Amino acid sequence: MALYVSSACFCGFSQKRVEKIRAVASEGFATLKTEEEKVKLGGSDLKVTKIGIGAWSWGDTSYWNNFEWDDRKLKAAKGAFNASLDVGINWFDTAEVYGSTLSLGAINSETLLGRFIKERKERDPEVEVAVATKFAALPWRFGRQSVITALKESLCRLGLSSVDLYQLHWPGLWGNEGYIDGLGDAVEMGLVKAVGVSNYSEKRLREAYEKLKKRGIPLASNQVNYSLIYRLPEENGVKATCDELGVTLIAYSPIAQGALTGKYTPDNPPTGPRGRIYTPEFLTKLQPLLNRIMEIGQNHDKTPTQVVLNWLICQENVVPIPGAKNEEQAKDFAGALGWRLSDDEINELRSLASETKPIIGFPVEKL
Repeated sequence: MALYVSSACFCGFSQKRVEKIRAVASEGFATLKTEEEKVKLGGSDLKVTKIGIGAWSWGDTSYWNNFEWDDRKLKAAKGAFNASLDVGINWFDTAEVYGSTLSLGAINSETLLGRFIKERKERDPEVEVAVATKFAALPWRFGRQSVITALKESLCRLGLSSVDLYQLHWPGLWGNEGYIDGLGDAVEMGLVKAVGVSNYSEKRLREAYEKLKKRGIPLASNQVNYSLIYRLPEENGVKATCDELGVTLIAYSPIAQGALTGKYTPDNPPTGPRGRIYTPEFLTKLQPLLNRIMEIGQNHDKTPTQVVLNWLICQENVVPIPGAKNEEQAKDFAGALGWRLSDDEINELRSLASETKPIIGFPVEKL
C-alpha cells in the first residue's frame, strides 16, 4: 500500500511495501504512437514521450491557483493526470517544494501525484507512469546524504519505491559537489533510474556531467526555462552545451505560463504573481507574434499551444513539460506531437519573437 505522509514524518521507507511504477504508456489508453513519440533522456536508458506534464501548479497556493486550493481544483488536476495517460503522455514532473506545506492551504504536489497514480492503478493495474521529481538545494542541507534523505522522503510522499528521474532543482550556494555525489549514490542504490539537474549554467552543467561520468553515470537532463519568448538557454551556452554533451534539455514554462496560448490579452491578463510578469503592456507587444502563431496553427489545423510546443520540439534535443491544470489542457498538449512546423515557419516565429523584450527568468540560472 502506498504511504502518504508529510515531509516531516518518518515514513518507515524500508519497512513499507510501495507500488513500483515504471515508464511506458499503456497500450489500452495511448492515442499517440508512443514508441515513435519517445526519446531517450541524454545517455540514460530512460525513454519518455516527447512531451511531459509539469505538476508545479498541483496543490500550490503561493504562485498558482489564486492563492487557494479546493476540491474543484483537485478534481481538475486529477482529470489532467488521467487525460494525459489516456492520450499517451505518461511522464510527470514534480518537486518536493511544489505545493509546499509552508504555504497556507497548499497540498504537496508529490502527495497528489502519488495519490493519482495509486487510484489509477486500482482500476487499471497495467498502466505505467514515469515520475520525475527534484531535490531542493536548501542552505541547511549538506553533503551527499542530504540528497538520499530528501529522495526517500519524496518516495514516501509519492508512495513509490523508486522514481525514473531525480533532479537537483537548482544549484546550491555551497555543497554542490556533495549533491552530485548524492545523485550518483541514488542511482547505485536503485532508488532512481536516471539523474539530472535544473537551472544549471553552462559551467555548472559541465562540472556535473564530468563528476558523474567518472562513476560511469550519465547526466540525463538539465531542466531550464525555455520557450519561444524566453530563449536564454540559446544565449548563455546552455542549449549548445546540452547538445554537445548529449544531455537532454527539459523545457519548463514552454508556453510561457499560458502567455503564448492566446488565452490572455491586454484586457485580460493573468491573475496572481504572473500578472506582474505578463503585464498588459507586455501582452500588447506580444500580439503580433500571437496573431502569427494563430495563423500558422490554422494552416496546420492546430491550436496556438500546439504550435509553440512543436516549435520547441523542432529545436531538437528538447522535451517540453507544460503544466496541465485540467483535462482539456492535457489533451491539447498531445496535439503538439506527430507533425512538424516547416523550417520557414520555425525561423519566422523566432524572428517575430526576437522583437519582444524577454521576460524575467529564475535568478538561480545565473548562480
